[in-house]
Amino acid sequence: MNERSPQLGVRYKDLAVLDQLMKSGADLSEPRHVVYYSYAPGEGLAQAMRHEAETKGFGASVREPLADFPGQWAVICETHAVTSPDFVREADDFFQGLADRHGAEYDGWEASA
Repeated sequence: MNERSPQLGVRYKDLAVLDQLMKSGADLSEPRHVVYYSYAPGEGLAQAMRHEAETKGFGASVREPLADFPGQWAVICETHAVTSPDFVREADDFFQGLADRHGAEYDGWEASA
């Protein structure tokens, strides 16, 4: 699922999200609320990720670890955008790179239909 479509350059896992949106009746040419999830191994790293996402125009927040997942600080980033293949590919690359640079895990995204 992490491989990319040769035609669009979008990861198959992201194409699956787009497919679910369309099956839910979403018009992909319309802007929608999009949320990205990452998990950092410490609060300082999570805050650095939040700041970097904000400089790219995303709204971002950091949430303390859940009791079942100590040491996993959630970094939740949001925007409103048209989920075109270009946007999806660029955002996926940004959030994967952000997680990689900070030793974090990028868990994916969701969008409103």
